[in-house]
Amino acid sequence: MAARCTAGDLETAARVNGEMSSNALRVLAVGWRVMDAIPDPLTSENVERDLTFAGLLGMIDPPRPEAKAAVEVCKKAGIRPVMITGDHVITASAIAKALGILREGDRAISGPELDAMTEQELDASVEHISVYARVSPENKIRIVKAWQRKGQVVSMTGDGVNDAPALKAADIGCAMGITGTDVAKGAADMTLTDDNFATIVEAVREGRGIYANIKKVVGFLLGTNIGEIILVFTAMMLWHKTPLLSMQLLWVNLVTDSLPAIALGMEPVEADVMDQKPRPKDESLFAHGYGLRIALQGLMFGALSLIAYWLGEHETGTVAGGQTLAFLVLSLSQVVQTFNMRSEHSLFQIGPFTNKTLNLAALVSTAMVLLVLFTPLSILFELVLLPAKLYGIGILLVLVPVVAMELFKAIHRAADKG
Repeated sequence: MAARCTAGDLETAARVNGEMSSNALRVLAVGWRVMDAIPDPLTSENVERDLTFAGLLGMIDPPRPEAKAAVEVCKKAGIRPVMITGDHVITASAIAKALGILREGDRAISGPELDAMTEQELDASVEHISVYARVSPENKIRIVKAWQRKGQVVSMTGDGVNDAPALKAADIGCAMGITGTDVAKGAADMTLTDDNFATIVEAVREGRGIYANIKKVVGFLLGTNIGEIILVFTAMMLWHKTPLLSMQLLWVNLVTDSLPAIALGMEPVEADVMDQKPRPKDESLFAHGYGLRIALQGLMFGALSLIAYWLGEHETGTVAGGQTLAFLVLSLSQVVQTFNMRSEHSLFQIGPFTNKTLNLAALVSTAMVLLVLFTPLSILFELVLLPAKLYGIGILLVLVPVVAMELFKAIHRAADKG
């Protein structure tokens, strides 16, 4: 605008423009010119020249109130928000500072500055650049690729046709559902129906919760089934006797691998899930010793069931007595284990019975165990009534996983703090 003006206080205009931009205002300049006739050809160069500067208009498009809080959640979650905008770099910087995106020591650059950078220079600087202003579609792709070369999972949001290439190049492209073009929506992996950045953060939270629940269910199923393998294999090797009949073992699996496992997968998202750092893309489900923990849990269930079998046979003098106590301990201890697997935090810290779906599943599973222990169905399963003392011992063995897991969690928390 200034280059096309020949009259007016342009020096003051430049100063005021900087002040308005630094206050997050988008600035429009107004100028005028009297023409005797319509020029031919009617082009911008022929019309918008020799103008007299008239004034400046400042407009603001304030961020949504929840945006700043969402940015703070991103920071705690290890997610780095970066602003790419068509605004002037000063305006963009002011908005980014207000939101907490432009941190102390970070840079804000314009499209031409980015064009002047080589790939090596961009790779060296990309982690310190939080704002990109007035960039081209090619610039956006370069930014995405630079972060990907750092080994990061990149999400890109956009609404225009010019955003489509970057949305396609990103690991997760998020198009705006209200203001977004069909081209942008077609190129994206997901569409935000409310055009709200906070919705992306909430989606990350839900995704982390789903992953955590899958991990819990896998750990529970593998740990308990390893316990069954250890029980059968060890008993056959030591005593050449089967600790559980095939029908009994199938009933244990029906009781524990169905409703409790499904209910565990419906565990509500934990409150501190967004305080955790992102996982590397190639990280295994069994990383950080989780595979070893599963194996040790399986060893615990196998040992408890073997103890129960030995006690039952020793006290009753019959194999059926040993199988009955082993059946009770193995099945109910696995039901108890679903509560232990709900969180890395103490069960009593999160509330033992706050997952109502799991409470119901545990009641149904326990009823199914008692059904074959204390009704005429016990004859079909070749189970016998035990002395009252053995039932008391069995309950104590069933509760051992609670004590063991609480001790492990306490030691693990102490190690993390240390």
